[in-house]
Formats: sequence, C-alpha cells, structure tokens
Amino acid sequence: MADLPQIDTTVAHSARVWNYWLGGKDHYPVDREVGDFVLQAYPAMVAAARADREFLVRAVTYLAGEAGIDQFLDVGTGLPTHNNTHEVAQAVAPGARVVYVDNDPMVLAHARALLTGPDVHDVRYVDADLHSPEGVLAAAGEYLDLDRPVGLTVLGTMGHTADHAQACATVRAYVDALPSGSHLALCDGSNTSEPMVEAARRWNETAALPYHLRSPEEIEAFFTGLDLVEPGVVSASLWRPTAAEVGTPAHVDQYCGVARKP
Repeated sequence: MADLPQIDTTVAHSARVWNYWLGGKDHYPVDREVGDFVLQAYPAMVAAARADREFLVRAVTYLAGEAGIDQFLDVGTGLPTHNNTHEVAQAVAPGARVVYVDNDPMVLAHARALLTGPDVHDVRYVDADLHSPEGVLAAAGEYLDLDRPVGLTVLGTMGHTADHAQACATVRAYVDALPSGSHLALCDGSNTSEPMVEAARRWNETAALPYHLRSPEEIEAFFTGLDLVEPGVVSASLWRPTAAEVGTPAHVDQYCGVARKP
C-alpha cells in the first residue's frame, strides 16, 4: 500500500463520527463536537447506529449460513469495531473471504493493522472510491471469485450520494457485475421522523460530506429486480431480530433489506 494520506482533524468525517456514536475510540474533538450537535436533535442516533451494526451481524450471519455465501464485498466499510464483516462471516463459514472497500485515510490506517494481525486470514482491503464500481470490482476480483455468488454489503453509505438515481445506478453497477445467487444487503438513514430530519440538517451544516436521507420507498428501489428476503425492507431493528430480544424492538430511522439476485 502507498503512504497514508494526511488525516484531516479539522473537519468531522463520517466514519469517525459513526465510530464515536458506536462507543469507539477512533475520533477527534471535531468529530465528537459534531456528533454531540446531532445527538442534541436526535438522541436516538446512538440506537440507530447500533441497529445498523446489529443488522450487519444478522444479515451476514444469514448470508454465510442459510444462503451459503462464502465471499463478501463490503463497500463503504467504515472504521473497524466489534463484529466486523469478516469476523461474523468466518464464525459461520470458516475460510470465508472478505474484501473491504473504503477511501477514508483513518479507515486505511486501521485496515493496515487489521490485515497484518497473526489471527486474521482471508481478508483484503481495497483503497478506492465506491463510486468507481469497475475499478473496485477489478481489484476485488484479484481475491474473490466473481464467477461465484458474492455477498455485497452497502451500509450507511449511499446517503452520501445526493442524487437518488445516481445512487441506485452505482449499486446496480455492482449487482449487475455479480453472478446469479449473489445477495445485496443494504441499509441507510431514512426520513421517517422529524428529529432524524433535523439531525441530518445539522450534520450537513457541519460535517465534511453531506448525508441525504431517503424514504423507505426510495431505499426499497435499491433492490429493484432482486428477490427480497423476508421481511423485506424494514427498520433495521425489525430485520429478523434474534429470539433473545425481548418484546418488539423499537423502530429506528434506518431502513434495510437483503435480496438475492435471480
């Protein structure tokens, strides 16, 4: 890998603020300041961030188990935290391969550490812009067999693309390049409450990269042409909650789904 680009600590960055909300340690004062500014409007953001992470765990567990997927392309990885994609997948399917994709310099720094540990196997990292699917897929294809089904995960990422048609086209470019039997797991922020809408306004006022909320119907559009897995596109907390969860999980303003390519 090339030398790390300089990490800008003067402007809040999505991966670092998200890490702050998840209780991580990889953030700077500016990230905490913006994170707290958003939380003032929407205290449930911490619950939403955790629901997004818990959806990842349940979705990857489903894909590596019931769906029989043993290779994953994680686009828009974010900073490593507890239960990363490779950890979840390999707990279910030992030997599962995972390629992470991101272009945030701090994510790259942590990816280097992640990939050099003696206990980490079958993991690669691609430093690339997710909006260049052809280049990402070419790099991922050096490690994954793109002639066999792949689990494509895109979590908390496409909201950074303002134009909905462009966002859908980007996801579609990845899906179109993958073979039948591949699955898409996607989750993004939804405009389903006034506090969440205000939180997004505050974020866009202060952070480096704007985030654009979408309606549940717009999030469902990412899955056009695919076969949605039950229960379809729902609040992240309501996608196959575990039996250990007591009662009905609280709705969060993150909508998600998993679907299979016919």
